[in-house]
Amino acid sequence: MTSQLLRSLGRRSRQIITNPNPNLLSKEITRAFCSSSTPIRATLFPGDGIGPEIAESVKKIFTVADIPIEWEEHYVGTEVDPRTQSFLTWESLESVRRNKVGLKGPMATPIGKGHRSLNLTLRKELNLYANVRPCTSLPGYKTRYDDVNLVTIRENTEGEYSGLEHQVVRGVVESLKIITRQASLRVAEYAFHYAKTQGRERVSAIHKANIMQKTDGLFLKCCREVAEKYPEIKYEEVVIDNCCMMLVKNPALFDVLVMPNLYGDIISDLCAGLVGGLGLTPSCNIGEGGIALAEAVHGSAPDIAGKNMANPTALLLSSVMMLRHLKLHDKAELIQDAIITTIAEGKHRTADLGGSATTTEFTNAICDRL
Repeated sequence: MTSQLLRSLGRRSRQIITNPNPNLLSKEITRAFCSSSTPIRATLFPGDGIGPEIAESVKKIFTVADIPIEWEEHYVGTEVDPRTQSFLTWESLESVRRNKVGLKGPMATPIGKGHRSLNLTLRKELNLYANVRPCTSLPGYKTRYDDVNLVTIRENTEGEYSGLEHQVVRGVVESLKIITRQASLRVAEYAFHYAKTQGRERVSAIHKANIMQKTDGLFLKCCREVAEKYPEIKYEEVVIDNCCMMLVKNPALFDVLVMPNLYGDIISDLCAGLVGGLGLTPSCNIGEGGIALAEAVHGSAPDIAGKNMANPTALLLSSVMMLRHLKLHDKAELIQDAIITTIAEGKHRTADLGGSATTTEFTNAICDRL
């Protein structure tokens, strides 16, 4: 049974992130034909808290699996870089622009101290316009639902996260929600292209246009415009509050969901909860020019940092998405199968999965299956 489910997961996740613009694929195709002995350089942000520990798990598993990746590591700075206005250095951003591919651990931004969000800095500076998060039930790990198989695609650059806030008068602040035709068309095009190439049948646009008629209305107008170019894909529009209820009642009703920024932040975490939480959920950000930055979307968990207790699954599965982007499908399949088999067996689960294994023990168990 497990082997059948593994094969199914492989089919579902193959080519998880394909850029919809053929003109931007040249560098990816070039990478695909590189000799396996020629290392591919990728940027690695180990991150904060448990980040360095789970990043080490990825590096060890990649070494055992003989994956031709040469990591270019960059850490969060201790002082704000005036060129980025955040703790991320300009050199680290240039590394991603140069390599076109990267992997990011959890990063923590001090709350309420006026610092620019690290994640927001990455999205803005690298123009990472789409966040792709597959949510699929893992065989052998029991949750409330056994048949979740959906993908959330979130517009990543504007909406309520545009960072445009100001005080009108004392005691009254205003936050601007920005929706543009360009960004909406771009993420809608990506969602429909993704659905077509992955054999998906339906795209659901999530909105609140009954209240925000101008902003969400423009988003829906762009989705409808793109939908007309994909007659083979079913298209529907779902109000966000109703979407949340439907997801909790029966997640099998959905296939691919595309939505503005804030809704995507909420819905993608809700979907992660359906399959076991953020610790089991991969994610990848797609940018202009063929950039792909895979990431673990859970927090930095400073309370367990350095204790060898962290679960590296989310970062590992995100690295699998990165490998598929690089057309290293056999290697991606190898690592994904080893991760899922290890979790399904149940002997080396970390504490958050109901076990007692350390990060090292969990990592070694995956390596043994490689």
